[in-house]
Amino acid sequence: MKPLSEKGHVTFVGAGPGDPDLLTVKALRTFGRADTVLFDALVSQEILELVPKGVPKLSVGKRAGGQCTDQKAINRLMIREASGGHHVVRLKGGDPMIFGRLTEEMAALRAAGIAFSIVPGITTASAAAAFAQISLTERGIARRIQFVTGHLRKGDMDAIDWRLLADPDCTTVIYMGRSAVDSIDAGARAYGLSADLPVMLLANVGRHHEQIVVTTIGKLNQAVGQIRSEVPLVFIVGYVVQRAALARPAEVMDGLR
Repeated sequence: MKPLSEKGHVTFVGAGPGDPDLLTVKALRTFGRADTVLFDALVSQEILELVPKGVPKLSVGKRAGGQCTDQKAINRLMIREASGGHHVVRLKGGDPMIFGRLTEEMAALRAAGIAFSIVPGITTASAAAAFAQISLTERGIARRIQFVTGHLRKGDMDAIDWRLLADPDCTTVIYMGRSAVDSIDAGARAYGLSADLPVMLLANVGRHHEQIVVTTIGKLNQAVGQIRSEVPLVFIVGYVVQRAALARPAEVMDGLR
């Protein structure tokens, strides 16, 4: 095994929700030192255009029901590129430490003796709240916040365990929520949450074609049907959502009708 000093380096970079203006200064500086960029499916084209010309950009994206690059193949590609002495930028949507499968990739690099570093990014929950002009932790309404993934792992029976999560005084943000619609609709009510509990659906957060739908748990399936099936969705569940219609009434599509 070559010593770390003779090998390259991998930098995991959070690309944020899609708006290039939301990238950190450190992320932009890292682009300038890249020899190769490996990017996920949720990284926007506008952000990829900030990578210097001539730097190879390789898609290693995962999309439910669509293109999917095997995790082991991603690990091998990172190791191969870095072992050649290259600086590899591993570009992930949002923040790489939140539902970014980063632990598996860090473990592979450690096993190969390759050094790495992490540049955090703005997670989708924060960007969605800013876009909707609501506070996820508004005093007197939400005493805590929880981030949940709606993505099913192979063999899982339920996307979300509402026995643990049901709390009307909490704001719950569900990433990759489309696949969890049935679990939310049935499970939340089964464990004491009202069918009238507000839910905000956000599509294309941080991009020029952002979209908001405000609905309730009881009408969630109907609201999801208003958004194209290939678009990833984020759900914000909780009474803070009621503030969205007040903050941006002309821009919120009301799913309650």
